[in-house]
Amino acid sequence: MPRSPTTITPPSDIDPNRLAMVAAVTPNFLVILDDAGRIEWVNPSFEEHTGYQLEEVRGCLPKEVLYGPDTDPETIKRINQKLHRAEVIEEDILHYTRAGEPYWVHTYCVPIGNEQGVSPGYIAIQNNISDRKNSERGLRIAASVFDRSHEAILITDQSNRILDVNPSFSRITGYSRQEVLGLNPAILSSGRHSGEYYRSMWRTIEKTDHWRGEIWNRRKNGEEYVELLSISRVHLEEPGQYYHVAAFSDITALKNHARELNRAANYDDLTGLPNRQLLEERLRTARDHADRQHRSVSVCYLDLDGFKAINDTWGHSTGDQALRTLAERLTRALRSGDTVARIGGDEFVLLLQSDDNHETVYRRILATVGDPVAVGEQSVTLTASLGITRYPEDGSDAEGLIRHADQAMYSAKEKGRNQYHFFDPGLDEHRRNRRNQLMEISRALEHDEFELFFQPQIRVTDCELFGLEALIRWNHPEKGLVSPGEFLPIVENSHLEVPLGQWVLKEAIYQMNAWKEAGEDLAVSINISAPHLMDRSFADYLESYLHSHPEVAPGQITLEVLESTALEDTQRASNVLARCQTLGLQVALDDFGTGFSSLTYLRTLPVDIIKIDQSFVRNMLEDANDRAIVESVIFLAQRFAHPVLAEGVETMEHARTLRQMGCNFVQGYGIARPMPADEVVDWARNWRAKAQSGKAGDLLSSAVASGEGI
Repeated sequence: MPRSPTTITPPSDIDPNRLAMVAAVTPNFLVILDDAGRIEWVNPSFEEHTGYQLEEVRGCLPKEVLYGPDTDPETIKRINQKLHRAEVIEEDILHYTRAGEPYWVHTYCVPIGNEQGVSPGYIAIQNNISDRKNSERGLRIAASVFDRSHEAILITDQSNRILDVNPSFSRITGYSRQEVLGLNPAILSSGRHSGEYYRSMWRTIEKTDHWRGEIWNRRKNGEEYVELLSISRVHLEEPGQYYHVAAFSDITALKNHARELNRAANYDDLTGLPNRQLLEERLRTARDHADRQHRSVSVCYLDLDGFKAINDTWGHSTGDQALRTLAERLTRALRSGDTVARIGGDEFVLLLQSDDNHETVYRRILATVGDPVAVGEQSVTLTASLGITRYPEDGSDAEGLIRHADQAMYSAKEKGRNQYHFFDPGLDEHRRNRRNQLMEISRALEHDEFELFFQPQIRVTDCELFGLEALIRWNHPEKGLVSPGEFLPIVENSHLEVPLGQWVLKEAIYQMNAWKEAGEDLAVSINISAPHLMDRSFADYLESYLHSHPEVAPGQITLEVLESTALEDTQRASNVLARCQTLGLQVALDDFGTGFSSLTYLRTLPVDIIKIDQSFVRNMLEDANDRAIVESVIFLAQRFAHPVLAEGVETMEHARTLRQMGCNFVQGYGIARPMPADEVVDWARNWRAKAQSGKAGDLLSSAVASGEGI
């Protein structure tokens, strides 16, 4: 209890200057206030710590210079009340320096006055207690962390006896704090880990003062769980004295989830077999093992033949059961070190790592698939096509080996199914070359290296220019002009077929517009591949481009559909062509007679004109069979009321014979070779002038005979 200020009297036998020196050198902050609570004097320690000089604070209330945003209002209130009553003040309060830095002081303030023989006022003595306050705050935070941490925390002494545990420890383990105090943490041991495991852990702690890892422990109720444990050795100030702080969290749910994710990432949901990702990982391991042991590995790509029929007939649930049954059979048929993986609907890959007679194994695999499979109350017999590649004979990586086995599987299907076939590196080289060629063609399309040539088509009755067929050419930067026969077969059935077809349509219509501006209204025939025609955007693209070129009459455009190219959906093709006719376009059936569906196409497709393939026309004068085909086509077309155009007219005799047969239009080298677009207008005007000056009926024969077109 502080002394009453009335009892404080200055000693009469001490020099006041010496007392002044005490005030000047003390590390405490001394502040003298007047009876109104305003600062009269501060000592050097106050000035040094706060940054305020005496001249700056004299006459100020403490609140005007020392209080800040976090100074407690209740503390300020208590101090003011005691000042008003002239009572002794003893408080901890937060002050601020001139620079705005907070600091804590313990303030002891006593009133002084006439009893002490001085003017009324106050003397305040302040101690900087910031370090103590920060320590207390740190302890409070530490205690809060200890109590509220989601992780379990336990503290043990040097003998590994438990000194304290937090609530999370009790939540995770089921043991209360009172139950474990003084015990060894070994009470949690599950028995899963060996003695050497724990000895290794303690050796690490002895060496590094820390260990972290996963441990299986047991709860009070006997349930096992896996925890992520961290142990730290904390040394005390006394030499050789320390304690341990262990923190752990229950990661059982995370481990289970990780296992589920691993299974989802690496295993097939339906069959439980490894999926493609795990297969590739195992295949990489198998390759490395084969390299070290100088052994071989077989990769077998298995695809069921006609499995779709099971799903269509009995439903997908029945099909799924058949796949599960097959997966089990294949697994039993192979050795334990081999792998059966499911990588698709009815596609499996088998990884064989033995050097046994694989031919026998391959036959056994096909026989396993061929065993009847129960489907409801019935049974079905499945077959499979098996494609095989062997490492190191095939030195590809894991992905390449699977791809090559897949390619071999398709060859097995082509051989008649229910067979196996080995990968052919030569065929793979061909495919790589095609892939490179497609990349070059794609680049050519991007750099506008293609050009359209045009070959005239003549009406035989009056030799009028009927139209022109657009024929693509490639202006290769190194090879020069490349004919379509060198690159179109590569493009066929590739991702470039539709983009290239769209370019031809666009370029042909653009050229028709250019000729129209030059005074020539010329019709053009454009070849359309089956994939391009069946593309869902074909008709929309064509209509949109026609709308952007209103000067071009749609009736001047003929779409040529190759009869030799199979149209998988003739009804859909018919609908697309019918819509094109609605837009005003003509439709020609090209290369008629070369395919297997001539009559079907003639009956189902909306055709305006029929073109006889040049292979029949070119040899019809020498080959009676070709002549008979040409005559039959013309006869058939007449019965269907379709005009006929013959390609490959090279001689006067060809022209004369075709006219006698009733052919309506001709084209070929005997008329003119395909020419660049900038030569068409002059050629057309020259031909028209000859037709007008001579006898129309003889112009064709004379032109062919003179070789003017060649």
